[in-house]
Amino acid sequence: MEIKTDDLQGTEIQELLLEHRRNMFLHSPPESVHALDIEGLRKPEITFWSVWEDGELLGCGALKELDARHAEIKSMRTASAHLRKGVAATLLKHIIEEARRRGYSRLSLETGSMEAFEPARQLYARFGFNYCGPFADYVEDPYSVFMTKEI
Repeated sequence: MEIKTDDLQGTEIQELLLEHRRNMFLHSPPESVHALDIEGLRKPEITFWSVWEDGELLGCGALKELDARHAEIKSMRTASAHLRKGVAATLLKHIIEEARRRGYSRLSLETGSMEAFEPARQLYARFGFNYCGPFADYVEDPYSVFMTKEI
């Protein structure tokens, strides 16, 4: 697997992000969907990566700087055809390493509370993320789960 910084211009990544947002809206009410659209992911405080193998897009994820010591994981998604192949784990390792390299001391995320998000919550827990309260601009929401990790 090859992880590349992505400029969000390619058709494949745009389609994967549309699928990601459609899935979020399928499982959560609109006011509880925090997945960023493509323009939101192009902000200067966000670094976006895509994962490729043999010219095929496997997944994506992003790192958003909240402040000099705290960052948030955004838009983690594995392409449907590549679920359960280690794509998310490989990318999560990369994001954690990059967060350490940048000097962040805390890495946080928001994900869904519904059953559809259980595999994501299990992945984050395996990597040492613990449940926490809302951070940044988030508020308590029965459809959201917040997790954090000291790094």
